[in-house]
Amino acid sequence: MKSKMLSAEKITVAAVLSAIAVVLGATRLGFVPVPTPAGHATIMHVPAIIGAVLEGPVVGVIIGGLFGIYSFLDAGTPIFKDPLVAILPRLFIGLFAYYAYAWTKRWGIVTAVTIAAIIGTLTNTVLVLGMIVLRGYLDGKTALVIGITHGLPEIVVAVIITLPVVLAWWHIDTGRGGSDL
Repeated sequence: MKSKMLSAEKITVAAVLSAIAVVLGATRLGFVPVPTPAGHATIMHVPAIIGAVLEGPVVGVIIGGLFGIYSFLDAGTPIFKDPLVAILPRLFIGLFAYYAYAWTKRWGIVTAVTIAAIIGTLTNTVLVLGMIVLRGYLDGKTALVIGITHGLPEIVVAVIITLPVVLAWWHIDTGRGGSDL
């Protein structure tokens, strides 16, 4: 009978990737300065994508939630002091990334991980900006500009980071090369 609890491995992966997300924020390495109204683009969502692909949707939701909590507690702008903006949308990063991966892995692992990185990043961008608009902090036009100027570079960087990390992890974890990719 399967336990309904998270395994030690899943908890460990969630903890390590959550710590990486926090370190990215605390050291500011997770924020890429850009000349837009938001002031920076982020890669702090990438650990949630990686966790979801490696260990499933619950781990992705945990990491995304911890990223959101960190974003809320470390908010540099009033917009992110709103938990509906800072926390709620981040819960869906890993969830959507996992299902994008699961639904596309029949097309090959490289394709599926790439799509998961794209969907996870779009989830972060669209849901955070959508909540910002819904809460009345920005108008739709400004949010769209931010979404395009931040979303596209964030997608590229997420794929560049996620794909080799996941493939290396599986290579180490299974002891197999890339022949089944």
